[in-house]
Amino acid sequence: MNEIASTRIELAILAKAPLPGLCKTRLIPHLGAAGAAALQGWLLQHTVATAVTADIGPVSLWCAPDETHPDFQRCRALGDVRLLPQPQGDLGARMHAAVAASRTPAGTLVIGTDCPVLTPDLIRQVADALDRHDAVLVPAEDGGYVLIALRRADPRLFEAIDWSTDRVMAQTRQRLRALGLDWHETAPLWDVDRPADFERLATRFPALRSVLASSGQA
Repeated sequence: MNEIASTRIELAILAKAPLPGLCKTRLIPHLGAAGAAALQGWLLQHTVATAVTADIGPVSLWCAPDETHPDFQRCRALGDVRLLPQPQGDLGARMHAAVAASRTPAGTLVIGTDCPVLTPDLIRQVADALDRHDAVLVPAEDGGYVLIALRRADPRLFEAIDWSTDRVMAQTRQRLRALGLDWHETAPLWDVDRPADFERLATRFPALRSVLASSGQA
């Protein structure tokens, strides 16, 4: 990747605080509320560390319900991370807000914390591809996407999307096409939403079970 892109593209992370009962709710039957919260805490730290390591530009962590949770504050120790409260609205409105608030004119990458197999190298590849396209997306195996990179903010990209369904990526492609935008897609990745996803994750990161064991779940 060229040096210009590596210093000019903001990476925005949208994250929920690891509060029992309020995060990773689809995994609560499998892990319990405390276990699901512990998993969210692990995913948060892992994602921020990945973003900092990618080193493509400034990192902003958009926090819900706000930035006061200790786990968010601990993310500051991982690098130069700006903490911001997520605004009100659906996921699309919050993603657009992150892009619109970008400090870098070359574009913005937006991710969540659900894809621990997103690597620093792939983030760099996406940043490089954004030099040649209006948008870059990393699709998710479940029909959504785990990353969207945009040169400029446009709220229409995020309006009337059926978030948290298997229609998200298809609807986003339709919207990109309707807006006349040129985009690039990488190979799809998997994210962590269901019990089978957690087992896949625990196989890849065996130490994760000890993290959950400390919360009373494994």
